[in-house]
Amino acid sequence: MDYRLDPEDEKYRQELKAWLEKTFPKDEPPPKRDTIEDAKKAYNNYQRKLFEGGYAGIRYPKEYGGQEGTMIHEMIVAEELTPYGRVHAAEINAIGMGMALPTIEAVGTKEQKDMFIRKLLDGTHIWVQAFSEPNAGSDVAACSTRAVKKGDYYIVNGQKIWTTYAQYADWTLLLVRTNPDKPKHRGLSYLLVDLKAPGVEIRPIKQITGESEFNEIFFDDVKVPVNMLVGQEDEGWSIALTTLMFERVMGDLSIANMLKMMFDGQLVMAHGVKKEGKPALEDPLIRQKMAKCYSDLMVLKYTGLRNFSNVFGGGIPGSEGSIGKLLWSQLQVDMSELAMEIQGPYNQLLKDSPLSIADGLFQYSYLSARGSVIAAGTTEVMKNIIGERVLGLPKDMARAQITKAEKS
Repeated sequence: MDYRLDPEDEKYRQELKAWLEKTFPKDEPPPKRDTIEDAKKAYNNYQRKLFEGGYAGIRYPKEYGGQEGTMIHEMIVAEELTPYGRVHAAEINAIGMGMALPTIEAVGTKEQKDMFIRKLLDGTHIWVQAFSEPNAGSDVAACSTRAVKKGDYYIVNGQKIWTTYAQYADWTLLLVRTNPDKPKHRGLSYLLVDLKAPGVEIRPIKQITGESEFNEIFFDDVKVPVNMLVGQEDEGWSIALTTLMFERVMGDLSIANMLKMMFDGQLVMAHGVKKEGKPALEDPLIRQKMAKCYSDLMVLKYTGLRNFSNVFGGGIPGSEGSIGKLLWSQLQVDMSELAMEIQGPYNQLLKDSPLSIADGLFQYSYLSARGSVIAAGTTEVMKNIIGERVLGLPKDMARAQITKAEKS
């Protein structure tokens, strides 16, 4: 597909830019985000303004508050909103917008669509995904959280972990085991769960960055109405895969936009930081590494656009989405390591240190990137998926062939 903008699309971009500058003035102090309540309020206000301005749910049906717009318009909005969204804490509902919203729209019941889509689009609801468990590693299907049907409810007991931004969330996508006698990929069901329900406990996990992006969620006899079941009982694995594939499609584009911002910041830093009396960017090795990161960034962007184009055209996300995940996780590591190299001895100074560069922003990215090769599927698992399901290699050959290709 040709992603160059025609005059009408360029006009749309300019109108969006003008609206953003008017609605979120750059000289306006950023919203407070010191507490969970502050961050939720900042996000709710931001998303509501997008909804009222006609820039939420670009490709979703108008009956739910969407715009029924084009793929190009959605791409434009995603690019232009990235810096504004980061200021207004939009990342705390990245799962809601990138996973819950498309999953409910694609496979939810009419009742579920009516109940949730508009509230996602207008900023009322924040969602989280609860698939991973402490003893399951990257094996999502090794799910032991139980749901037993009793009358009009499922009674849920168990524990989930690595639930990103759960402390902000109102609802969760929950994978549970409803039939322990079936093979592990069978007997799973997919529920939509109110995190304010009695018996739900959320415990933040302190990370190496000093923040608690991840959480544990405990379910103790939590009652979930049966109308919150997505799809058929014991057939939740296919819906979980749909959610994970949507994560790949939307995640690649969102992360590409975020990393482009990071790259632009590194470029400015490389002009300003001195190495042996000269700007770091004049070092040929630094220039070469910057060029490599930019090339990889463009590969990620257009891989994401290709997958997004396929989905927007009516296709179903597939295993090729693992390619983008492998690209962005390694790119985060490479860019953060390069930032530390550019800073030299100053890379030891963290946020709020008087002489820190960019107030420790790149140090935070460096520490955060350690988890990117694990989050959303480990690098090793992604390589196996690409080898087996995209390239069609036998299971015992896939890893060896990809490793050989990387070395060459």
